[in-house]
Amino acid sequence: MREKQLTPLFVGIALLGTSHCLPAADPAHPDQPIVSPAESISRLEEGNGRFNAGNLQHPHESREERTYMASNSYENTGMIFLGTTAAQAAKRRAELTKSQHPFAIIVSCSDSRVPPEIVFDQGLGNLFVLRVAGNVIDDHSLGSIEYAVDHLAVRLIVVLGHQRCGAVKAAKETIAAKGEAPAHIQSLVAAIKPAVESTLNGDLDATIKANVKDVVDALRSSTPILKGKVDAGDVQVIGGYYSLDTGAVTFLDKK
Repeated sequence: MREKQLTPLFVGIALLGTSHCLPAADPAHPDQPIVSPAESISRLEEGNGRFNAGNLQHPHESREERTYMASNSYENTGMIFLGTTAAQAAKRRAELTKSQHPFAIIVSCSDSRVPPEIVFDQGLGNLFVLRVAGNVIDDHSLGSIEYAVDHLAVRLIVVLGHQRCGAVKAAKETIAAKGEAPAHIQSLVAAIKPAVESTLNGDLDATIKANVKDVVDALRSSTPILKGKVDAGDVQVIGGYYSLDTGAVTFLDKK
């Protein structure tokens, strides 16, 4: 499995690249461009770089807000924080009462240490997030993903696993003991079981990454909506791995 380590990028790099934005598919909002998978990945890389540098912006989409945040920072306990005025925050909330245009779907674990909006330094309306222990999917989450792809024109799906995932660890231990987890937790064990069985001789990290790959493969092959769009190159589904030790996200096996 090929990996690409995300590297911190300068805050000043523009988040919007016109060469990576396509015309809007939603006729009700023709002014909102579709963000390509490549541009979406770039935004996530840049955001994770800011997160690692302690230079959080919680960016919004307008150029005015990003310009303000870049020029109005203050230092607090050795860290640099960037923010918006109350008026700008109110403007953004007002925009989101009418519609939403997230640029990426993130399927991540429920673990409190891995909130995607913070890890990728994004603001209101930027990410369409689904969180469940072990970053697994069911019909409800799949329907949510299909909605974001079909109705919100999101073109990138990231399945984000993380270091020392408790759900994957519990699944490995339960299956190794030939036991059963209590109550509904067993449903998580069952969902993660294929990754456990494919990495019997591997460590926890190997199973975590195998579980991410299993979910990525399931999304890429999901019919009737996702598979056709993935095969046509309209939607990209990739895996990610978040290090609790470093705060860095690594994208796995992009294609």
